[in-house]
Amino acid sequence: MRHADPAMRECIENCLRCYSVCLSTAMNHCLEMGGKHTARAHFRLLMACAEMCRTSAHFMLIGTEHHKHTCRECAEICAQCADDCERLGDMQECVEACLVCAKSCTEMAA
Repeated sequence: MRHADPAMRECIENCLRCYSVCLSTAMNHCLEMGGKHTARAHFRLLMACAEMCRTSAHFMLIGTEHHKHTCRECAEICAQCADDCERLGDMQECVEACLVCAKSCTEMAA
């Protein structure tokens, strides 16, 4: 199995963690904070990031070479999400999960 590769296993774990953190941040932190945290663009970005991370993990788990495409897009969305969460502040866990995921997905897409 290809995902037995340590780098891919790590990327899968990073994607699943980022999925969980982004979804949890959106549904808990952002909804509780309201205001700029529930602005359409920000909230949609968190949801897109969560879904793209889940999709990339899924593609690696099923062993398709198409994971290179999903990982490339995932890295881009994660970087945008990290920037936006950093801009709003008080979302450091999300920023860090996104940056870690973006880095591993960039490597997986190569």
